[in-house]
Amino acid sequence: MQIYFSPEFFTAESQVLNIVTDDNKPVGYMAFLTEDKKMYVYGHLQEDGVTEDFKDLVKPYLQGLTKVKPELEVLMYLSVGGKKVEIEVEKE
Repeated sequence: MQIYFSPEFFTAESQVLNIVTDDNKPVGYMAFLTEDKKMYVYGHLQEDGVTEDFKDLVKPYLQGLTKVKPELEVLMYLSVGGKKVEIEVEKE
Protein backbone atom coordinates (compact mmCIF):
# COMPACT_ATOMS: atom_id res chain seq x y z
CA MET A 1 0.00 0.00 0.00
CA GLN A 2 1.35 3.42 -0.96
CA ILE A 3 0.92 6.24 1.55
CA TYR A 4 1.21 9.99 1.00
CA PHE A 5 1.07 13.28 2.89
CA SER A 6 -2.03 15.39 2.42
CA PRO A 7 -1.67 18.89 3.93
CA GLU A 8 -4.38 19.83 6.41
CA PHE A 9 -2.98 22.92 8.16
CA PHE A 10 0.16 24.97 7.48
CA THR A 11 1.77 28.03 9.08
CA ALA A 12 5.40 29.15 9.46
CA GLU A 13 5.54 27.56 12.94
CA SER A 14 3.38 24.47 12.50
CA GLN A 15 2.06 21.90 10.07
CA VAL A 16 -0.52 19.14 10.25
CA LEU A 17 -0.39 16.54 7.51
CA ASN A 18 -2.86 13.74 7.03
CA ILE A 19 -1.40 10.46 5.84
CA VAL A 20 -3.59 8.91 3.16
CA THR A 21 -3.51 5.85 0.91
CA ASP A 22 -3.52 6.04 -2.88
CA ASP A 23 -7.34 5.86 -2.80
CA ASN A 24 -7.39 8.88 -0.40
CA LYS A 25 -8.32 6.85 2.72
CA PRO A 26 -6.92 8.54 5.87
CA VAL A 27 -4.66 6.21 7.88
CA GLY A 28 -2.75 8.61 10.15
CA TYR A 29 -1.33 12.06 10.74
CA MET A 30 1.87 14.03 11.35
CA ALA A 31 2.19 17.28 13.29
CA PHE A 32 5.21 19.61 13.29
CA LEU A 33 5.47 22.43 15.83
CA THR A 34 8.44 24.80 15.88
CA GLU A 35 9.35 27.06 18.78
CA ASP A 36 12.65 28.91 19.02
CA LYS A 37 15.33 26.24 18.44
CA LYS A 38 13.16 23.13 18.89
CA MET A 39 10.93 21.24 16.50
CA TYR A 40 8.39 18.85 17.98
CA VAL A 41 7.23 16.07 15.67
CA TYR A 42 4.28 13.84 16.51
CA GLY A 43 2.83 11.20 14.26
CA HIS A 44 0.64 8.15 14.31
CA LEU A 45 -0.19 5.63 11.64
CA GLN A 46 -2.94 3.12 12.37
CA GLU A 47 -1.96 0.56 9.73
CA ASP A 48 0.51 -1.92 11.24
CA GLY A 49 1.83 -3.37 7.97
CA VAL A 50 3.33 -0.21 6.48
CA THR A 51 6.02 0.72 9.01
CA GLU A 52 8.82 0.85 6.43
CA ASP A 53 6.67 2.90 4.04
CA PHE A 54 5.96 5.30 6.92
CA LYS A 55 9.69 5.66 7.67
CA ASP A 56 10.45 6.16 3.96
CA LEU A 57 7.83 8.91 3.79
CA VAL A 58 8.78 10.74 6.99
CA LYS A 59 12.60 10.62 6.95
CA PRO A 60 13.27 12.74 3.81
CA TYR A 61 10.60 15.22 4.88
CA LEU A 62 12.27 15.68 8.28
CA GLN A 63 15.70 15.96 6.69
CA GLY A 64 14.37 18.67 4.38
CA LEU A 65 12.95 20.64 7.29
CA THR A 66 16.23 20.42 9.21
CA LYS A 67 18.17 21.66 6.17
CA VAL A 68 16.08 24.83 6.18
CA LYS A 69 16.86 25.44 9.87
CA PRO A 70 19.93 23.35 10.82
CA GLU A 71 20.03 24.77 14.37
CA LEU A 72 16.75 23.06 15.28
CA GLU A 73 16.77 20.30 17.86
CA VAL A 74 14.26 17.68 16.68
CA LEU A 75 12.16 16.02 19.37
CA MET A 76 9.81 13.38 18.01
CA TYR A 77 7.44 10.61 18.89
CA LEU A 78 6.16 8.47 16.04
CA SER A 79 4.05 5.33 16.29
CA VAL A 80 2.59 2.72 13.99
CA GLY A 81 -0.24 0.58 15.28
CA GLY A 82 0.50 1.79 18.82
CA LYS A 83 4.20 0.80 18.69
CA LYS A 84 6.94 3.45 18.82
CA VAL A 85 8.96 3.90 15.62
CA GLU A 86 12.51 5.26 15.62
CA ILE A 87 13.81 7.36 12.73
CA GLU A 88 17.37 8.65 12.65
CA VAL A 89 17.58 12.14 11.11
CA GLU A 90 20.95 12.78 9.48
CA LYS A 91 22.28 16.33 9.74
CA GLU A 92 24.80 17.72 7.30
